[in-house]
Amino acid sequence: MSGMPLAAPAANATVFDHMASSLNRGTAAPENPFMKLHYASASPFVRKVMACAIELGLDDRIEKIETIPVPTDLNEGLAADNPLAKIPALITDDGSVLYDSRVITAYLNDMAVAGGHAGLVPADGMARWRVLRHEALCDGILDALVVTRYENAMRPEEKRWDEWIDAQLGRATRGLAWLEATLPYWRDGVGLATISTGCVLGYLDFRYGDMDWRAGQPGLAAWYADFSQQPAMLATAPGA
Repeated sequence: MSGMPLAAPAANATVFDHMASSLNRGTAAPENPFMKLHYASASPFVRKVMACAIELGLDDRIEKIETIPVPTDLNEGLAADNPLAKIPALITDDGSVLYDSRVITAYLNDMAVAGGHAGLVPADGMARWRVLRHEALCDGILDALVVTRYENAMRPEEKRWDEWIDAQLGRATRGLAWLEATLPYWRDGVGLATISTGCVLGYLDFRYGDMDWRAGQPGLAAWYADFSQQPAMLATAPGA
C-alpha cells in the first residue's frame, strides 16, 4: 500500500525537524515578547498583514524578517517555518508558526480584540461572513495576478501558456467587476474588507501598470484615490 514515507529524506532532515519543533513551541514561555514575520515588501499578502497590524496597533510587536521566496528555488529558512515555503508566515510570541495571510490576519484581529480593540472584522453574524468572503475574493484575485506575473516574468516566452494566462486574468477581471458592483456595501471605514481591496488595487498599480483597471471600475478608482492615502496603506506600499 502506497503512502507518505515514514522518514523524511536525509537532505531535508533539518527542515522537517524544525517544522516539527515549531508545532510544539507553544508549550514554552516566550523568551522574546515580539512576533516575527517572514516578509517581502513587494508581496500584497504581506502588505495586507502589515496594514492590518498597523490598524490594530500591533505593528510595533512584529519584527520583519526579509524573505525573498523564488518559486523554482527552495528557501530552506522559510520552508523550516512554513512547509509551503510561502510568505507571509508569522512566528508568534510563544514560537508557534502561522500561515497563510488569512490565518495571520484572524490571529492578529483576535489578539487585538482581546486587548480591547474593536477589531477589523464584525464579531459574529452574516456581517462577519461577508467580510471574510470579501477577503477570500481579494486573495483569489491576488493569487491569479501573482501566478500570472510569475508566468510572464520567469517562464521563457516560447513556453508560456497563453490560454492559462487568459484564464487567470479572467478571474481577476471578474473579481474586480464584483468589487465595483458591491462597492456601496463595503466601502466605508477601515477594516479587513477595505484593506484587502486596497492591497489588490495597489498590486495592480505596482505590477500591472499597463492594465487600465480604472477604466472599467470608475467607482473603485475614485474610492482607491482616497483610501490609498490611509496611513496604513502609505506605510505598507511596496518599497516604503
